[in-house]
Amino acid sequence: MKAEIHPKYFTDAQVTCVCGNKFHTGSTQKEISIEICNVCHPFYTGKQKLLDVEGRVERFQKRYANLNKSK
Repeated sequence: MKAEIHPKYFTDAQVTCVCGNKFHTGSTQKEISIEICNVCHPFYTGKQKLLDVEGRVERFQKRYANLNKSK
Protein backbone atom coordinates (compact mmCIF):
# COMPACT_ATOMS: atom_id res chain seq x y z
CA MET A 1 0.00 0.00 0.00
CA LYS A 2 1.09 3.53 -0.64
CA ALA A 3 1.85 5.66 2.39
CA GLU A 4 0.20 9.02 3.06
CA ILE A 5 -2.81 8.54 0.73
CA HIS A 6 -5.48 7.71 3.30
CA PRO A 7 -7.43 10.41 5.17
CA LYS A 8 -6.91 10.83 8.89
CA TYR A 9 -9.34 8.68 10.91
CA PHE A 10 -10.84 10.13 14.09
CA THR A 11 -11.91 7.45 16.57
CA ASP A 12 -13.88 9.97 18.64
CA ALA A 13 -15.82 12.02 16.06
CA GLN A 14 -18.84 13.87 17.47
CA VAL A 15 -22.19 13.56 15.67
CA THR A 16 -24.81 16.25 16.39
CA CYS A 17 -28.45 15.95 15.33
CA VAL A 18 -30.92 18.80 14.79
CA CYS A 19 -33.01 17.45 17.69
CA GLY A 20 -30.07 18.01 20.07
CA ASN A 21 -28.89 14.41 20.40
CA LYS A 22 -25.10 14.00 20.44
CA PHE A 23 -23.03 10.83 20.23
CA HIS A 24 -19.52 9.73 19.29
CA THR A 25 -18.41 7.44 16.47
CA GLY A 26 -15.43 6.81 14.24
CA SER A 27 -15.13 8.86 11.05
CA THR A 28 -12.78 10.72 8.75
CA GLN A 29 -14.51 13.97 9.81
CA LYS A 30 -14.02 15.41 13.32
CA GLU A 31 -17.59 16.77 13.61
CA ILE A 32 -20.71 15.64 11.73
CA SER A 33 -24.10 17.41 11.63
CA ILE A 34 -27.17 15.35 10.71
CA GLU A 35 -30.88 16.13 10.29
CA ILE A 36 -32.40 12.97 11.74
CA CYS A 37 -31.09 10.31 14.13
CA ASN A 38 -32.31 7.24 16.00
CA VAL A 39 -33.82 9.42 18.76
CA CYS A 40 -36.07 11.46 16.45
CA HIS A 41 -36.59 9.08 13.50
CA PRO A 42 -40.25 7.95 13.17
CA PHE A 43 -39.24 4.31 12.61
CA TYR A 44 -37.61 4.12 16.05
CA THR A 45 -39.97 6.43 17.96
CA GLY A 46 -43.25 5.10 16.54
CA LYS A 47 -44.51 8.66 16.10
CA GLN A 48 -45.44 10.13 12.76
CA LYS A 49 -43.44 13.24 11.97
CA LEU A 50 -44.51 15.34 9.00
CA LEU A 51 -41.81 17.43 7.42
CA ASP A 52 -43.66 20.22 5.66
CA VAL A 53 -41.99 21.58 2.56
CA GLU A 54 -43.65 24.63 0.99
CA GLY A 55 -47.05 23.95 2.58
CA ARG A 56 -47.62 20.65 0.80
CA VAL A 57 -49.02 18.91 3.86
CA GLU A 58 -51.65 21.62 4.45
CA ARG A 59 -52.66 21.58 0.78
CA PHE A 60 -53.08 17.81 0.90
CA GLN A 61 -55.13 17.94 4.11
CA LYS A 62 -57.38 20.74 2.74
CA ARG A 63 -57.97 18.87 -0.50
CA TYR A 64 -59.06 15.67 1.23
CA ALA A 65 -61.02 17.47 3.96
CA ASN A 66 -63.20 19.06 1.25
CA LEU A 67 -63.55 15.71 -0.51
CA ASN A 68 -64.90 13.99 2.62
CA LYS A 69 -67.43 16.79 3.30
CA SER A 70 -69.08 16.44 -0.11
CA LYS A 71 -69.92 12.74 0.41
